[in-house]
Amino acid sequence: MKIVEVRLGDIGSIVRGNGLQKRDFTEEGVGCIHYGQIYTKYGMVAEKTISFVEESLAEKLRKVEKGDIIFAVTSENIEDLCKCVVWLGEEEIVTGGHTAILKHNQNSKFLAYYFQTEAFHNQKRKLATGTKVIDVTATKLEEILIPLPSLEEQQRIVDILDRFDKLCNDISEGLPAEVEARQKQYEYYREKLLSFKKI
Repeated sequence: MKIVEVRLGDIGSIVRGNGLQKRDFTEEGVGCIHYGQIYTKYGMVAEKTISFVEESLAEKLRKVEKGDIIFAVTSENIEDLCKCVVWLGEEEIVTGGHTAILKHNQNSKFLAYYFQTEAFHNQKRKLATGTKVIDVTATKLEEILIPLPSLEEQQRIVDILDRFDKLCNDISEGLPAEVEARQKQYEYYREKLLSFKKI
């Protein structure tokens, strides 16, 4: 397996969001993701937004297309800085200030999984500025180095991590699988113990 180390800026472009505030939210309209919602409302992937803005405002905001990754580039703590969400919805949405949008040609989920690693967090810490409010610029984000296998290998890695994620976080699948595994373990030890054979 061949892996090359590349700058984030080499696999796409990063543009800074602009102008969206919570008071701009409406009941319907164009879907939007506010930077604060990345911390509190979204997981790693989103296909629907929980907020909307009027079309007239959306025309002025940065556009997010399917596969783009939205980073929250302003935070009150270094740990949350650069938390991201992959947009996999079919319709174009918008985002605002304190975000950066990565438009790229790679596997979005592979990149998002990488952005959760200690290697990524170590790099972002070096690029962050500020003490009370911490920020990373889009230009600095472009300098982050990432290991990049082939698209085929990226998908294989995503498939494995998705399965682990589902087992760990999906109560309808993970918990029954865990219960079944523990039941088999119990039966195994019960048989061994009650047969009085050495374990």
